Amino acid sequence: DEPLLFLKPNTSVIGPGDTIVRPPQSQNTHFEGELAVVIGRIAKNVKADDALGYVFGYTVANDVTARDLQRSDGQWSRAKGFDTFLPLGPAIETDFDYVQGEVITRLGDEVKQRAPFTDMVFGIPQLIEYISAAFTLLPGDVILTGTPEGVGPFDAGDTIEIEIPGVGTLRNTARNAA
Repeated sequence: DEPLLFLKPNTSVIGPGDTIVRPPQSQNTHFEGELAVVIGRIAKNVKADDALGYVFGYTVANDVTARDLQRSDGQWSRAKGFDTFLPLGPAIETDFDYVQGEVITRLGDEVKQRAPFTDMVFGIPQLIEYISAAFTLLPGDVILTGTPEGVGPFDAGDTIEIEIPGVGTLRNTARNAA
């Protein structure tokens, strides 16, 4: 009925080509390919009709999740907040019609997720309205829009590639914590 909100710390953010580190606390780490919305100006109590005016641009995200910890903890901060659990990039596209877009996630050479953004449960204007009613969004804040079917586990040595045509391809390799 409503979007489910959680926060990721800024220490979870890494860039294209950086390594995702699988923590020893989790034996079941998953990829989640998503469209990310970058906020361009302060947004508080924004109405959906005005929401896209607060968007600076769009990028690619991998909402890495320790699925076993997500289930056991009952809340999602630890499961989604480990260092390196938010690869973003490769660029911010300011001229992108997300309604016409899609996300494609590959694990190695195998396509695991492919879905148009028209399948999103909540559109970007609705997300901005809902979130800005609770939190003041600041320039540079990033909203992840949700992931389609096909999320799944990855192991050390795997490469995860998330592509949003018109925005770019985000590629990261995973390793276990030392």
